[in-house]
Amino acid sequence: MSITLRQDRLSRPNTSFGPFRFLEALPWLVLATTMRVLAYGGGPIALPAIIVASISVLMAFVLVTQRSIELADGHTGLGSLTFVEQLKLARGILWRIVLLMLAAFAVVSLAGYARFAPNMMFGLDGMAFDQFTIAGKFWSAAVASLVLLMVIGAEANNGAIGFFSAMRELGRRAIWIGSAIVVLGAIYLGLGFVQGLVRNAIWVYGQAAPHGHFVKNLIFFVFIFSFAMLRLWITLLVLTYSLKLSYRYG
Repeated sequence: MSITLRQDRLSRPNTSFGPFRFLEALPWLVLATTMRVLAYGGGPIALPAIIVASISVLMAFVLVTQRSIELADGHTGLGSLTFVEQLKLARGILWRIVLLMLAAFAVVSLAGYARFAPNMMFGLDGMAFDQFTIAGKFWSAAVASLVLLMVIGAEANNGAIGFFSAMRELGRRAIWIGSAIVVLGAIYLGLGFVQGLVRNAIWVYGQAAPHGHFVKNLIFFVFIFSFAMLRLWITLLVLTYSLKLSYRYG
């Protein structure tokens, strides 16, 4: 398996399905949304639910990565991965990112920002779901770029996931990917603002609507995973485009 976004390797035809090219990731985001709702309830199910939600987000990320690379006229073998291989890839990336978030949590706490430090643990979650702080949104954009580089590196190295090699790649392409992180963080800010408006509108509607709790909860559930899908699409489109530019001009 190999992957490239270089201009001289564009022989693979685009076989996706127009505006529906990303919808195969939707079930994973529905599962992630469900698990997040269960985790918010607390109790012994919270930790397993968070783990399943994180793996689901990564599975969706891998699927959208494939389509985003194809949309950028690139070549990827991610579509040939079996479900077990995708799951193994997501699991391998997960524990590395968790260690990164724990390290960031510790550094921020020791720096005297103990109240803000918990936001570091939502870096992965923020790739699809809204972060509630400005710095947290840019942190999630940075985590997303690193996850993308690990996915690409794993494919190029027969499934071997290299965290430090991804960090080195991030350093080599710092101008382009760094710019993408800034742009993506700004987009997250805009999406968060719009999502807040829609959330408030749904709350007001729910107070006045005659529907039962099931319908109201269903509307809110659809609202959450719809924005999750949109956020993940935009994340991968911005990052793969910047990566393509880094290959072409970097």
